[in-house]
Amino acid sequence: FYSLQTDISDRYYNSTYMNNYYNSMYSGYSGAGMYDYGYNSYENYYDPDQSVKMFGFSVGWGKRLKWPDDYFSFTTELSYQRYILHDWKYFPVTNGSSNNISLHVALSRSSIDYPIFPRHGSEFSLSLQITPPYSQFDGINYKGYYEADGSITQENLNRLHQWIEFHKWKFKSKTYTALTTGEKRCFVLMSRVEFGLLGHYNKYKKSPFETFDVGGDGMTGYSSYATESIALRGYENSSLTAYRGQEGYAYARLGMELRYPFMLEPSTSIYALTFVEAGNAWNNISKFNPFDLKRSAGFGVRIFLPMIGMMGI
Repeated sequence: FYSLQTDISDRYYNSTYMNNYYNSMYSGYSGAGMYDYGYNSYENYYDPDQSVKMFGFSVGWGKRLKWPDDYFSFTTELSYQRYILHDWKYFPVTNGSSNNISLHVALSRSSIDYPIFPRHGSEFSLSLQITPPYSQFDGINYKGYYEADGSITQENLNRLHQWIEFHKWKFKSKTYTALTTGEKRCFVLMSRVEFGLLGHYNKYKKSPFETFDVGGDGMTGYSSYATESIALRGYENSSLTAYRGQEGYAYARLGMELRYPFMLEPSTSIYALTFVEAGNAWNNISKFNPFDLKRSAGFGVRIFLPMIGMMGI
């Protein structure tokens, strides 16, 4: 298949009330490909004197590959995101505007038999997201933004990230193995390995955007506006990353789940699980250590409803 996607979004946070508007139109060519475009707006009213507004758009292209086999696909996306902040105390950058122009490429493979409750197969993806290395050619002395003791004023920090730069690497994999026979009633073992790194071109211009926010169950529906949420059950949201979850420049997560389905119907899917997993986040890539992990274990139930999505207990 071929696919082309564009997206325009506008998000506004301003706290305890949220209004969500989404409108999307789809059209395309039968068999050969498809394209879509949409507009998103989110409002969250809390304090009229503190706000962050985001506007962005993206254009993407994807293709299913025939080599090494038909399960591989390649996707690429060019995106622009603009952040406009006003006295926003919940993020390192508090005022002004920041611009993120990035190219995202991904190679993935999926051979699972059923998306909601896979019994056989595997999934993996290897992705890279990069921005232009502005600091390598703009002629600005970013070291001069810092004081002699290495500290930086809030004003200089806001100016430092007017043009966001980084390179972000991620690998994710899952495998599914049926341990007993039966199509509707069988134990399934899911194993997971994943890690991510957020690098910089200039040590004086490390991006606070696109960092990894590790901790939590991943089922709250919360998505941060400038960080990537990584669930690690048994720990509070953002508890494994510094500065309220916004300084995770590297992370690793390993895990296994034993699943058993109670109901697998088009209208409702319910399955129980028990899990063990481990993970951690680091504020510097040089500190990345896949053997220094926080561990947890537990059990729960997953419920999928088409109108709501996946819920967890």
